[in-house]
Amino acid sequence: MVDVVKHHPMKTYGQFCGLARALDVIGDRWNLLIVRELIAGPLRYTELRTSLAGVATNLLADRLRTLETFGVVERRVAEGGVAYALTPWGEGLRAPLEALVRWSAPLMVTGGEGEVFRPRWLVLALPALLAGVTASPPAVVGVEVAGTVVVLRVDAGGVHAELGAEDDVPDTLLSAPPAMLLGLAAGALGVDEVVAAGHLSGDADALRRAFPAERRRPVCGPTAADPSA
Repeated sequence: MVDVVKHHPMKTYGQFCGLARALDVIGDRWNLLIVRELIAGPLRYTELRTSLAGVATNLLADRLRTLETFGVVERRVAEGGVAYALTPWGEGLRAPLEALVRWSAPLMVTGGEGEVFRPRWLVLALPALLAGVTASPPAVVGVEVAGTVVVLRVDAGGVHAELGAEDDVPDTLLSAPPAMLLGLAAGALGVDEVVAAGHLSGDADALRRAFPAERRRPVCGPTAADPSA
């Protein structure tokens, strides 16, 4: 890990504060979204550019250089070239990113039309929204969006998600629109509602252990401040 005290980025808040120092490294636009992409696994530069629709090529290269300099991201030899991956220190951003995903739940109640969605983002979102859920016996289920499968493993230790291999799809597989899968994980929708809108193959009991009914709760949207207050 780079000594962030001695190696400030060009732009800095200049504050002796842990939050300010963290934002010096990851606060620039696109930085945390690059981390989100790599939480699901290493990606080549062209894959990152494709997944991060809207980022300019030179800006992406600059952001990657900054994250490499500070030891958040590293390059690894991969099939067909070089891939970017999170370092162990970079992996430490998983917990704060999951907390932000949970905090954002009211912002996700509406919208989505015309916005980009990548199934790999569920690798971060599902464990974040299912925080605290355990299952005994363990439940292994797949959720599928647009041909991409994310494997969800829930056991006594909690929830883990990863991209599924093409030749190793779980016996229990739920296909549904992303908004419904996120609603199910957040507790705003129940298993039966999502299954009715999608398609389930395999063990419905395993799905219910992964998304327990006792988590059902209303998700309230953000309220606007009263300008007269």
